[in-house]
Amino acid sequence: MTKPPMLTAQQALDHLLSHAKPVTEVEKLGMQDALGRVLAQDVESLVDVPPLDNTSMDGYAVRTIDTSTIGSSLKIAQRIPAGSVGIPLEPGTAARIFTGAPIPVGADAVVMQEDCAVEGAPDEVRINTVSTAGQWIRHRGEDLSAGKTALSAGTFLRPQELGVAASAGLTHLQVKRRVRVAAFFTGDELALPGEPLKPGGIYNSNRDTLLACLKSLGCEATDLGIIPDRLDATREALRHASKDHDLIITSGGVSVGEEDHIKPAVTAEGRLDLWQIAIKPGKPLAFGAVRRSDNPAQGECWFIGLPGNPVSSFVTFLLFVRPFILKLQGREAKLPQSYPMRADFDWSKADRRNEFLRVRINQHGGLDLFPNQSSGVLTSASWGDGLIDCPPGWTFKSGDLVQYIPFSALLA
Repeated sequence: MTKPPMLTAQQALDHLLSHAKPVTEVEKLGMQDALGRVLAQDVESLVDVPPLDNTSMDGYAVRTIDTSTIGSSLKIAQRIPAGSVGIPLEPGTAARIFTGAPIPVGADAVVMQEDCAVEGAPDEVRINTVSTAGQWIRHRGEDLSAGKTALSAGTFLRPQELGVAASAGLTHLQVKRRVRVAAFFTGDELALPGEPLKPGGIYNSNRDTLLACLKSLGCEATDLGIIPDRLDATREALRHASKDHDLIITSGGVSVGEEDHIKPAVTAEGRLDLWQIAIKPGKPLAFGAVRRSDNPAQGECWFIGLPGNPVSSFVTFLLFVRPFILKLQGREAKLPQSYPMRADFDWSKADRRNEFLRVRINQHGGLDLFPNQSSGVLTSASWGDGLIDCPPGWTFKSGDLVQYIPFSALLA
């Protein structure tokens, strides 16, 4: 029997995203509680930001007609600190002004104090430059305009977005509820750190890696622990996880060996596609859904099964699970932009699969390769700061440009 061709990474991702639908439940939260959430609707600014023309420099507010030649001498008619409003500026005068203070009526420029000198009479200033209209002035509404969109629906709320919302006069935001993800891990060889290792045992690194990835995306992550390598135990874990979660993810058990129970368990509790994807690391990936048997009216809970090798699990999460979750959250769901960067090493091992190499930026602005690219060497991902997206059959020489994807763009 001929095996079906392996899917490309893009084919697999397109199939995943064609099924994901954003969660619909919304809640209203105070500003600090909204950190790490996804905005449910556009929000409009309540005010102009800034509310008045103001200065971006300490200096003197002037009329450019009075400072058309170097060395103009003007009377200092007023002093305007931030938080106060001056009086209209008379011809032949200047206003001492401080950063953030409103521009007085009649002034059309600010000369920074380094270009001025107070000489002779204490109420006179010498302007040692020619001013131009608008210099060092921040205009009313140049950042935000009252009634205009300040933040768009689908925005992931970072500290800077909360600052924008606050400057717009908002105190609360309508956000999507967190996407709920359950995770469990299969393998009788697995133990949790702190437990004694039995012969042939290993510590479960995927648990902490994947749960941390989920939390970095703003998910509500439920840890269901290590499930014994038994079909009945796997089915029970799936039934339990499906009750109140949007997605179940697992690592391990997605091959076709006698001890790999994910495929028959998900098939018995719902439906499953088991894919071979033309990527390295991370060839096997399972996608399907589990029936919510306690409440069939609530439909199904999505399922994604990741490979068990630590780097394979991590990379396939970034490439496939992350975009799927982004779409569930109502965010833009696509792989982040890659950047052309110089490889400072040769790569002569052409592979028929799309390979993702762990690299980091060196002090010369090029990319260095971690020497061991095995899918079991998780230190390659800790040492690195990103991936090279290496197409099938591709090789390159030191000095060639390659496509680099930073981890920082894959973990938010």
